[in-house]
Amino acid sequence: MLETLLLHLLQSLPFLSSAQAVLVFSLLLGTVQTLGVFYAAHAVMSVRSSRGAIAWSLSLILLPWAAIPLYWIFGRRRFHGYAELLYSAYSDHRQHIEAAFQPLIQYRIALDPALEPVQHLAETLCPLPFTTDNQTELLIDGIQTYEAMLQAIAEAQDYILLQMYILQDDGIGNQFRETLIAKAQAGVRIYILYDGIGSHGLSKRYVQSLQRSGITIGVFKSTRGRGNRFQINFRNHRKILVADGRVAIVGGLNIGDEYLGKHPPLSPWRDTALRLQGPAVQCVQCVFLGDWYWATRKIPSVSWRITPAPTTTALEALATPESVLIFPTGPADRLPACLLFFVNIINQAQTRLWIASPYFVPDGATLTALKLAALRGVDVRILLPDRPDHLLVYLCAFSYYNEMQSAGVKLYRYQAGFMHQKVILIDDRLGGVGSVNLDNRSFFLNFEMTVMMATPHSIQHIESMLVQDFQRAAPVKLTTYDHRSWGFKLAARISRLLAPIL
Repeated sequence: MLETLLLHLLQSLPFLSSAQAVLVFSLLLGTVQTLGVFYAAHAVMSVRSSRGAIAWSLSLILLPWAAIPLYWIFGRRRFHGYAELLYSAYSDHRQHIEAAFQPLIQYRIALDPALEPVQHLAETLCPLPFTTDNQTELLIDGIQTYEAMLQAIAEAQDYILLQMYILQDDGIGNQFRETLIAKAQAGVRIYILYDGIGSHGLSKRYVQSLQRSGITIGVFKSTRGRGNRFQINFRNHRKILVADGRVAIVGGLNIGDEYLGKHPPLSPWRDTALRLQGPAVQCVQCVFLGDWYWATRKIPSVSWRITPAPTTTALEALATPESVLIFPTGPADRLPACLLFFVNIINQAQTRLWIASPYFVPDGATLTALKLAALRGVDVRILLPDRPDHLLVYLCAFSYYNEMQSAGVKLYRYQAGFMHQKVILIDDRLGGVGSVNLDNRSFFLNFEMTVMMATPHSIQHIESMLVQDFQRAAPVKLTTYDHRSWGFKLAARISRLLAPIL
């Protein structure tokens, strides 16, 4: 069809004779077919899954006109240039970077022997260690999270680092803007980084008002760098606030009114963030600086002085020294670190594995690990939202129902609003809060960050929170998918076929 339309178009051009039009068409057709074969070979050599390689190679050979542009955008699984740039920065600033990392080593802690496999893999995949003398506080939903963030901003004396996937020009967005401008006018240095695709709707007026106040703003663009023009399928999905290197707030919330439940029908909005103090804050700061350097090619001056968690008697209940790992992952990793880490901790579960994720589009390895955990007697529970915010992703989850439940995995749908939190709990030993969804995009295509905690204090708080969430959820019955219409099942299966790009 496209070939016929192209030939008619060329023949309609007044400056080409019929013979010339046929010649030009033949040259274009031969070029496109050759490119299709070339990219098909590239897909076979580079696409991670055999299913993806087969799908891409057949499409590129049979439908090259449509498949080639799609392959330019969606075919890449590795983010080019990022790791190389950071290595160059390390070479240029080695002395300063090593001086910043050296204090962290003093706070590295060896975990319980039962968690040694987890720690060894984590510290092999990531340069940041498990550290002790931290303090964590769960922040439940938008009001509590934003209050903690605004308080940290208000108390900052030297600098503020703020990174968001989505930054909105709305009610809460303007409250942050006004607070940040006031701090900048008081002499506090402020650096804001947002994802160029996630925050594509952010108005110029909003950005310019911040810049006029002396705030430095960077945009994380995946297309930056030579050869990356079509590298638009990647996102920087991290959410970070650091104040003076003393306090950090991370988790699943962006800045926007929807996270306060002001956008029905996705309300009330259920989410979780985490407030950190201690050496883990410096680890969060390292992650921000790497992303900032990609966006701006500059390194701001920050404090590397580590402030251990409070130890005064009055704060004893809150100040139990906690073991924390800051685990950043992304498509620039040499290995698929996010996938490897999560499959590993799933395999470590012995009695309990509870996961809360707004999206459930697991790859084959994760799917197998979850089923094996349930089959060996682990209490595997997966909490999903009952309301969709992305239809294809929502539909895709249904296609996994039968095989998951047949293996003994318990699925729950959250009823009290839209659930957006990303939380994991393994036995009584390990808990995590971060930005990672249980889907292909988080595992392979997004820059993410998870905070793992290995202290009874934090595990108990995560358990208590998830128990309440499960009480607000309805268990999914084994027959739920079977009783759906043929059209719904077809839509779910098609969504699953599109999983590599969802």
